[in-house]
Amino acid sequence: MRYRLLGSSQLNVSEICLGTMTWGEQNTQAQAFEQINFAQSKGINFLDTAELYPVPPKQETQGVTETIIGNYFKQHKNRDEFVLASKVAAPSAGGRGEHIRPDMSLNWTSIHQALEDSLERLQTDYIDLYQVHWPDRATNFFGKLNYEHVDGADETPIVETLEALGELVNSGKVRYIGISNETPWGAMRYLHLAEKHNLPRIVSIQNPYNLLNRSFESSLAEISHRENLPLLAYSPLAFGVLSGKYLDGQFPENARLSVYKRFNRYLKTEKAQQATKAYVELAQEFALNPAQMALAFVNGRSFVGSNIIGATSLDQLGQNIESAQISLSAELMGRIEELETRYTYPCP
Repeated sequence: MRYRLLGSSQLNVSEICLGTMTWGEQNTQAQAFEQINFAQSKGINFLDTAELYPVPPKQETQGVTETIIGNYFKQHKNRDEFVLASKVAAPSAGGRGEHIRPDMSLNWTSIHQALEDSLERLQTDYIDLYQVHWPDRATNFFGKLNYEHVDGADETPIVETLEALGELVNSGKVRYIGISNETPWGAMRYLHLAEKHNLPRIVSIQNPYNLLNRSFESSLAEISHRENLPLLAYSPLAFGVLSGKYLDGQFPENARLSVYKRFNRYLKTEKAQQATKAYVELAQEFALNPAQMALAFVNGRSFVGSNIIGATSLDQLGQNIESAQISLSAELMGRIEELETRYTYPCP
């Protein structure tokens, strides 16, 4: 396992990060503990969670994932062996998170309350990386297209959010801050305001990135390089689609997209299905596991700080972690680029 300093921080994180959003929904606490132990045995020191988790978000399970992690730390007494990342939720017209607090705005009160609640569930007195889960403004994220300007009278100014986060950093309860599901404008705004007002600088951006959705490369990748803002890539397997298990209309029993039909972002177009089949066949041609090829592609991108993987079984987790040992040849990378040219942006 290789390790990288995350942006301008002193966080030395494994190139594979263990995602946790299934814990408390598809995975029990016992299974989550097994996953953490197994991941750590393979060199993973980075856990990513959120106050919203598990997913799909529901009032009756909100916060359970953080509680499971907190119980793990209490039992194993090894909090200091992990880099722990969590997220504060924001308002959303799509119904994500409004059951968490009456006011979901990213203002001082909401952010401080969210942090205290997460610390209690996680049974720790600090979070290494505290991220804004999505913007507190009307913009495009979670695959939305067709941008339309909306009056932002109700949105919290980014500078106010940064000031609240800055207080948490100064208190020692948060070591570093990051953003998630952000746009190029949002990322640059956070960076500019931090410099202008002497506030903490964001050290990472967590956005979707995979072979079916390489939109990060069109603008945010340059920001990552020039501003030292590495990507924490989520959905590197496109909800498992790039494993090939959903090809030809198959929905394996208990698979995520079989259970939760709402997560159809990477299945809903013919172009996406054609691209998936092409990538799976390419992996097979080079005698590679399709999921491992897709993950190895993400691992090897120069702007990626860590690749967030998730699994519902130890077998899946083991295969995914093994992608860190795979290097894609120049020939294979060339073939991947040929497919990207043929199936450009199959999914937003």
